[in-house]
Amino acid sequence: MDGTLYSIGDLARRTGLTVKTIRFYSDQGIVPPADRGPTGYRRYDAAAVARLDLVRTLRELGVGLATIRRVVDREVTLAEVAAAHAEALSVQIRTLRQRRAVLTAVARRGSTPEEMDLMHKLARLSEEERRELIGGFLDAVFDGLVVDGLELDGPRRSMTPELPDDPTAEQVEAWVRLAELSRDPDFRASMRRLAEDHRDDGLGLRPGPVEAARARAGAPPSAADVAAVAGEYARALGVPDDAALRRRLLSRLEAAADPRRELYLGLLAVINGWPAPEPLAPALTPFVEALRGRPGP
Repeated sequence: MDGTLYSIGDLARRTGLTVKTIRFYSDQGIVPPADRGPTGYRRYDAAAVARLDLVRTLRELGVGLATIRRVVDREVTLAEVAAAHAEALSVQIRTLRQRRAVLTAVARRGSTPEEMDLMHKLARLSEEERRELIGGFLDAVFDGLVVDGLELDGPRRSMTPELPDDPTAEQVEAWVRLAELSRDPDFRASMRRLAEDHRDDGLGLRPGPVEAARARAGAPPSAADVAAVAGEYARALGVPDDAALRRRLLSRLEAAADPRRELYLGLLAVINGWPAPEPLAPALTPFVEALRGRPGP
């Protein structure tokens, strides 16, 4: 290695750093002098030039002095520091992207300060916190329900939002609205009733009343249409088509046609990047109204 020694001024000119900065690094022990001249001035060797180049690069990348000291002292490898710092930067980038999406959504909606605060809080939740929030809703809907000896894991997974690391403003806005909706106790109760109806029907994968009503969608349902759907449901359950069956069918169709359910599924599709679901309300609402007018066969 070159045995030339440099004054702190020479080092500043070679590295582009200020004398004050180099003196600070030297005092911190990160770039110690190789020698001192007869008058006590610090002198540095070529290794100090290389160290200062490394320190400047790491500082520009945002690495702290304590970590830099461990690197130059070879307590940790540069590869280890780079990997850890890259992960930290990835987290920061995701956070900034989410904040940008929140601001874009606010600008488009013209949200109030209160709405913006809520959107910001919900959008900043970590993935684990988001799962806990939605997990509470899904627990309220599906916990303890078993169909054909199996828990309703499939429907639960299909109703789980997965906000991407780089969400669009539409996805952030959809996530915020879905999170607000999932905390509505009345909506939770409605979805729980729908899940319990599915369990109590015991139809498994066989067509149920919702599918039967959808198959007859179109013109306002006649008495014969209502009787056909109710009769098909009664046969599937092995019970007579009576007033009790009609009440059960009405409850099932009302829960399936709940506009909040369709809103949840629509927001879920936006968040997960899925195709928009086919709405059920246009097909089911006429049957709901017809059943209310014909409570018995």
